[in-house]
Amino acid sequence: MKTLQVGIAALLVLGAGAAMAVPYTPQSGAQVIETLPSRSNAQQLALQAMRRQLAAKPKDLALAAKLAQRYIALGRSETDPRYFGYAQAALAPWWHAASPPAEVRLLRAILLQNTHRFGSAMEDLNAVVAAAPDNAQAWLTRATVQTVTGDYAGATASCARLSSMAEQLAAITCITNTTSVSGRLDQSERLLVATLRRNPDSAPELRTWSLTLLAEMAARRGDAGVAEARFREALQASPRDSYLLGAYADLLLDLQRPREVLALLDGHRRIDALLLRHAIALKRLGNAPAELAAQVKELQARFNAAAQRGDSVHQREQARFELELMPRGGKALALAQSNWQVQKEPADMRILLEAAVHAGKPDAAAPVLQWIARHVVEDIALASLSRKLGAGA
Repeated sequence: MKTLQVGIAALLVLGAGAAMAVPYTPQSGAQVIETLPSRSNAQQLALQAMRRQLAAKPKDLALAAKLAQRYIALGRSETDPRYFGYAQAALAPWWHAASPPAEVRLLRAILLQNTHRFGSAMEDLNAVVAAAPDNAQAWLTRATVQTVTGDYAGATASCARLSSMAEQLAAITCITNTTSVSGRLDQSERLLVATLRRNPDSAPELRTWSLTLLAEMAARRGDAGVAEARFREALQASPRDSYLLGAYADLLLDLQRPREVLALLDGHRRIDALLLRHAIALKRLGNAPAELAAQVKELQARFNAAAQRGDSVHQREQARFELELMPRGGKALALAQSNWQVQKEPADMRILLEAAVHAGKPDAAAPVLQWIARHVVEDIALASLSRKLGAGA
């Protein structure tokens, strides 16, 4: 299943850990911003050699695609968004082409989805599967984008195509990623648990995705103990997985355990979404006002920089920032509404409902409440917010 590895590694970038870091100016020259990996290790030496080769032959398609794949995988494993930029740079000769080679088109789609440019990503993915209907990675990526954007029928069809060309755990994780948020939570969870048990030797990246999804399912139905056990098992395999860290941090925040969030996210605050959760935990503890003020200032600077670039990728995180850390309920609601036009995951539903409750504007929540009812989205947090908004459970 080697062809699926880049796709699996990139797919969870769609969620909480996707927030990109922006330039940050330290307060003094002595301040340590981050510790970079040693350039003397074998991986870095191999990348340097490939970069030199590509610089000499920038239109070497096979080399450019291989280097971009390496960077995407490294960006995922190191939770370092800069590597996605390096991957795009490797593909520069073809990046703006209307019909680039298939291998470039697929990698471009993965990078486009990373910046939530879902429409452009789908255009590339549709072209790839039309030309190569046996491309498992393209079907997997396509299904995930469709789930995030709420196209459940399309995602189901993409997963069905994947089932004939991928290992069982990949196919079942794909389908349950969709069915668990469209009225079949219990059945999806039981199916994925059984499939995971039957496939103990699957790739670590795939097992992490499956375990993370299972943890989220348990959290949505209110079984915090099972959710936490699954998050911890996934972290043993992927301790730096940024989406996983963010999802587990959210569970701990819901359980009123902010001190554990600080320990969990220590060393991972370069990622905006994880810094946001760290700051929320600090606020709830209430014993480090200076550190909290510094983190709020840094987050505001990052969001301002994104706005200046015309980047609206992280509106969900910014809405949560406005709601929980400022707090500016009106602005949070506007951001959550704008975000809802792009993506429709349970976290997107939740932030819009929370903002509507805080603003005292139940009518603003109507599109989400209607979506929840129409698709039978099962989630105890959403049900509680629905009751507060007068919509029933």
